[in-house]
Amino acid sequence: MIEIKDIRKSFGSLEVLKGIDLSIQKGEIVSIVGPSGAGKTTLLQIIGTLDRPDSGSVYIDSVDVTSLSQKKLSDFRNRHIGFVFQFHQLLPEFTALENIMIPAYIAGVNTKEARRRAEELLQFMGLSDRAKHKPNELSGGEKQRVAVARALVNNPDVILADEPSGSLDSKNKEELHQLFFDLRDKYGQTFVIVTHDEGLASITDRTIHMRDGLLESPLDPSTQLDPIDLSDPSNL
Repeated sequence: MIEIKDIRKSFGSLEVLKGIDLSIQKGEIVSIVGPSGAGKTTLLQIIGTLDRPDSGSVYIDSVDVTSLSQKKLSDFRNRHIGFVFQFHQLLPEFTALENIMIPAYIAGVNTKEARRRAEELLQFMGLSDRAKHKPNELSGGEKQRVAVARALVNNPDVILADEPSGSLDSKNKEELHQLFFDLRDKYGQTFVIVTHDEGLASITDRTIHMRDGLLESPLDPSTQLDPIDLSDPSNL
């Protein structure tokens, strides 16, 4: 569903991405891990069309998004990609329900349908009773679940999450991580998650390791050597 081909990106003389090739299937939950400066967030921003690569291509649902004009790119992003960030970035003057509806309004969805979809997502998140509450009246976990609902309101092809549980305590982290899998089971949602959380990375369908702008290839089991038997003098 996502095909990334030879993506390269530099900022001045610093080469951040050095030729990334990656395929992600529909309904997959993929984590991207690596040390700070590895290029994880830059890669996520390029997948999400928030930044353009210097070279290479990104296909989402067979559309080469790197070839789209700025106007078409904005429309594609709104309709096909959802974003969840470390901090919820909800608009403080709007209620939880209204925050969720905003991307639907931008996409031209009528108020009745936008509200229906937002209410459905709030119910799924267990937040129906918080619909009229503004962000300052919500807990940290509730705010992040509202942010996830906002990302889902246009039924996007993929959710891109950058350290989504980084600001949460252990209990809310676990609940958010489980929510991703519940959403995949109910809506067939695809997730690409940049994280330093080893617990989250360990339960995703696939963990992609990055270092110095490259993907680290896992060792092929067929190429691994059998352990040496040190009790056999012929091996010493």
